[in-house]
Amino acid sequence: MRIAVLNKDRCKPDKCSPFEKKPCIIYCPRVRTGDKTIVLNTTINKVEIVENLCSGCGICIKKCPFGAINIINLPDPLKDDITYRYGPDQFCLFRMAIPKKKKVLGIIGQNGIGKSTLLKILSGSLKINFGKFKEVSSEWNDIINYFRGSELQQYFSDLSENKLKIVHKPQDITTIPKYIKGKVYDLLKKNDNIDQLDSISDKLNLSKILDREISVLSGGELQRVAIAAAYLKDGDIYLIDEPSSYLDVSERINMAKLIRSLAENDKTIIVVEHDLAILDYLSDYVSLLYGVPGAYGIISHPQGVRVGINIYLNGYIKDENLRFRDKPIIFHERPPQESLYNSGNVIFSYNNMKKNFDKFSLEIVGSEIHAGEIIGILGPNGIGKSTFINLVAEDIKSNENNPNLEDKLNVSIKPQYIKIEDFKKVLEVINKIKIAPYISQPYKKRLINYLYLDQIKERQINELSGGELQRVAIANCLSTKADIYLLDEPSAFLDIEMRLQVAQLIRKSIEEIKKAAFVVEHDIITQDFIADSILVFKGISGIKGYANPPQNLRDGFNIFLKMMNISFRRDKISKRPRVNKTGSNKDIYQKSINEYYYVPK
Repeated sequence: MRIAVLNKDRCKPDKCSPFEKKPCIIYCPRVRTGDKTIVLNTTINKVEIVENLCSGCGICIKKCPFGAINIINLPDPLKDDITYRYGPDQFCLFRMAIPKKKKVLGIIGQNGIGKSTLLKILSGSLKINFGKFKEVSSEWNDIINYFRGSELQQYFSDLSENKLKIVHKPQDITTIPKYIKGKVYDLLKKNDNIDQLDSISDKLNLSKILDREISVLSGGELQRVAIAAAYLKDGDIYLIDEPSSYLDVSERINMAKLIRSLAENDKTIIVVEHDLAILDYLSDYVSLLYGVPGAYGIISHPQGVRVGINIYLNGYIKDENLRFRDKPIIFHERPPQESLYNSGNVIFSYNNMKKNFDKFSLEIVGSEIHAGEIIGILGPNGIGKSTFINLVAEDIKSNENNPNLEDKLNVSIKPQYIKIEDFKKVLEVINKIKIAPYISQPYKKRLINYLYLDQIKERQINELSGGELQRVAIANCLSTKADIYLLDEPSAFLDIEMRLQVAQLIRKSIEEIKKAAFVVEHDIITQDFIADSILVFKGISGIKGYANPPQNLRDGFNIFLKMMNISFRRDKISKRPRVNKTGSNKDIYQKSINEYYYVPK
């Protein structure tokens, strides 16, 4: 089986050739023999590829100057497994995930691999077409008969008869204030079909903000409100899309416990989540999505949660004899050599700092950071982490004991809420990287390749998705000449693979240029990959924040996780961190020996 995919944003016939016949058409061997394998559709001014005439030679891929064409050869048995295709030369989804009653299904996969398409199909907003996009929509009877003998037969039968109440918690919660006005209490009361508003508000720590206007809520507060509203609707099927975004570690655990409680109430839950530790904690089983982002996605057969996540990290599905990643993702079981930077070159030091707002105060004990060092910052939301980043960046002047900036150090910042105003197109950011005289060619290539900037180079900045914008912002930050790099939540909106790739990119970049970085991050696994030492923020959220000097990784994680009352064990095979259930034997043992994260020696 062969599929052809055209990226319509990148296909620009007017720019690739002034002549009627474009490079992809001129050099196609089948076109030269008289076939109309590739034609120019003058109505939409894009080329079209006829898949059943394509030989799969790949010449058109090489000749397209904008990289708009992708020809992919797939196993023939997949012909019968097409679930949905958007149109000619467009994204194609194969197979279907299987939701089960009283179970939480976790969905793992890269961005652009079909997770949103899957949720739309399960919600009924998109109807399966089996790849027959030119025909009238498939009849429900055809869909039900296709899945006969499986649990999906009854699911789609009930969906066709409107017997299922679908509750959807959307991915992008930042748009909620645009459509919903009023106070938090009014929104939750309107959705409370189970008379549990007070109980759910307590579990998600919403009681203090019930009287707040939705328009003034932070990202973390909006996320918790969206989760609470979804829970209170009392549906049959819950589609939860990226529930951990903007939440700190303790809030993520509370969220996971709440979602798991839905399964105990006879509900069916499907969760898309990029934080591996949280996905592991809340799922009963998982389905992996693999393929080529933007081209096609294949849904794996259901797997047990531990085995499924390990398969994803290893990149090999044994029962399908298929490898979808060249190299496995490997975790270190114990922290690197401690005190690595004790005798290193100090690049920056800061004195004690204080900052007072109307209702919040922040106090920081002075310390120093060395060349090549990355200090990871951990702490609850509303405790002053972003304020500290701004203090170091001199965006906010502290009341006393300002950072020691006698050498007039330069700072480059990637803020939590991204605004890129200096550039209009991604291509401008790429050009800035390419002409930068202060970074090496390998460094430039790594930035562009690791963050896949070439794939979106023709896009406008204001049209990018959250994950795409994050990648561009990281590239812009790391390509700016500076002594100190400040990155606030660089993994937000990124998928699992991109999070770990960004972590490796940040590490390699800081080590190569021998500068220093502070990184605020809530994803524990990502922070473990990035940091050399840990700066822990304590206090009372929204009232007072306090931070001692940075600690080594073991001590830093222990201090933070003890504060959160959470412990992690290590998977025996992949060595990835897994959250212990509160009160379990491992949880009790690790807490008793004060080893909350790394495996005891």
